[in-house]
Amino acid sequence: MEAHAEEPSGAAVVADGFGLKGPRGWVFREVGFRAEPGSLVAIEGPSGTGRTCLLLALTGRMKPHEGHAEVAGLPLPRKMAAVRRISALGPVPGVSDLDPALTVDEHLRERALLQRRYDGSLRSLLRPRGERAAATRARIEEALEAAGLDLGTLPKAGRTSVRDLERLEALRLSVALALIGRPRLLALDDADMKLRDADRAAAWSLLRSIADAGTTVLAVCSEAPEGALRVTTAPRATPATDTPQDLAAEDRTADADDTTTADRTDAIAAEDRTADADDATTADRTAAGSGATGGTHTETTTDGDAVTIEEGEGDALAETGRA
Repeated sequence: MEAHAEEPSGAAVVADGFGLKGPRGWVFREVGFRAEPGSLVAIEGPSGTGRTCLLLALTGRMKPHEGHAEVAGLPLPRKMAAVRRISALGPVPGVSDLDPALTVDEHLRERALLQRRYDGSLRSLLRPRGERAAATRARIEEALEAAGLDLGTLPKAGRTSVRDLERLEALRLSVALALIGRPRLLALDDADMKLRDADRAAAWSLLRSIADAGTTVLAVCSEAPEGALRVTTAPRATPATDTPQDLAAEDRTADADDTTTADRTDAIAAEDRTADADDATTADRTAAGSGATGGTHTETTTDGDAVTIEEGEGDALAETGRA
């Protein structure tokens, strides 16, 4: 058995005036709550009110723009990477989807191997192969038990394809995959979507049992269950339609913009110098143009000086100004 196989300690989650802004406006604002370790937190609200983005921001996967938040004492956004290490995503459409072509066993083995490879200690990686395989099986069995997924009840046991799973079974598999890493914070989206009443009750019972075992749970839903800490994303007069993918792309663009600010400043300065040089030679160009075809006209400057401008050149300068 691994040295760190003890039950995970849940993470306290605190938010005060928390907000995230996208290209089309504020996705959510003024979110505030405090959740103790091992809490079941239901992020409630209609679709399009920033529920998923709030979930991703609180797990260190999106950068907030105002307010304050902490997860297990780690401030956001300064410690986003550290928050990601102690949190795990269950089902979040477009972010952590299951692969319908893979079987249940393939998903479980892949997640366990990745967990061992990237989060395991050097000592665990150097253990004999038999010990590593036994530890992997133990992690998988532990996660399956916590998620309430009995492979024996599936049509083809572990060889069942994800596409053949019922909605509640797929939810349990996603939760099991997340629990393989023994996170302190578990987050999932649309916890009650497309579930019959009995399945919805079973899903909330599952999440409550995980919270009771010590892991803090954040779950997006349309209606919070009784006994959960309810966090509401207030509707806006003009809801933003930014998706998590839009906001992630914006963060990458913002990082790139930060690295090129000096280049843009230099380019603007060079443009100003070029404009000054053009002004200095305008009189020479107009004087030369007085003998060319295309016609000329005379304008008076604010200083009272008469300036002769070739008509063709005026059109060209106007076109350049629009470019």
